[in-house]
Amino acid sequence: MAYEVEAPKYVRLAQTIQGRIEDGTYPPGSKVPSENQLVQAFGMSRPTVVRALELLKRDGWLESRQGYGTIVRGRPTAVEQGDRRGREVLERDESQSSGRLIAVDQVPVPARVASALGLPKRAKVLMRRFLVVEDGEPVELVSSYFPAGLVDGTELQSAELLTGGTREHLETRKKVRFDHVTERVSARLPERSEADLLELPDGVPVLSVLVVACDASGQALQVSDVILPADRQELEDTYRLG
Repeated sequence: MAYEVEAPKYVRLAQTIQGRIEDGTYPPGSKVPSENQLVQAFGMSRPTVVRALELLKRDGWLESRQGYGTIVRGRPTAVEQGDRRGREVLERDESQSSGRLIAVDQVPVPARVASALGLPKRAKVLMRRFLVVEDGEPVELVSSYFPAGLVDGTELQSAELLTGGTREHLETRKKVRFDHVTERVSARLPERSEADLLELPDGVPVLSVLVVACDASGQALQVSDVILPADRQELEDTYRLG
C-alpha cells in the first residue's frame, strides 16, 4: 500500500524557487535573493533555506560563484529530457494514435491523484483511459484525471476519440495555461485489470509515472498515471557530479 506524505519544507521551498526560475522571475544569469532575504520572504528558518539552495545546486538549477553569490543556471538539460513523457501525455492526439480508448467516466479520485489535485478523498473526477499499442503490442496504459469543474463544456467528457491533445483542448476551451510538469516514478505490481490490458504474465511489475501538469501558480490541471511494463523499459538519466 502506498501512502502520500507532504514534502519537507526545504523541498517545497526548492520547488517554489524552481517555479520562479521557470517562469522567468529569476532568469538565467541573475542573482538569487540572499539567504536572509529568502528567510524573511518565506518565513522559513535559515537551515531550511540553505538545504533548499543546496538541493537546487545539486540538481543543476543554481551555482555558487566566489565573491558574487548564488546564480541561476536555468533549466538543466536532464530536466528537459525527463519532461518528454509528460509532453507526450499532454499532446497525444487520440484520433491519430495507435491504440484505443478504454474508458471515459466520472470516478472517485484515487488517493495519490487527490493529493496532486488538492481534492478531498471522496471527490469525483473525470477519467480518460487510453491504451497505447505499438506493432500490435500494448506498451502503455494512460489514465488521465481532471477536476470536474474544469471539463464542463468540453469534449473531454465524450467517449469519442479526442482530436488534438488535452493541453491544446483545455487551453483553447477553458482559457487556462499549462506551465510546467512534475513526474513521480514508482514501481509496483499491477492490478488485475492493468495486467490484462497490458498482457502481462503473473508477477511482472509495472512502472507508474505520475504526470502532474500545473499552471504557473502550481495548481494542477491534469494528473495522468502512465503504467509501463517494467520488463520492456530501459531508463537512462544524466546528472552532474558536484
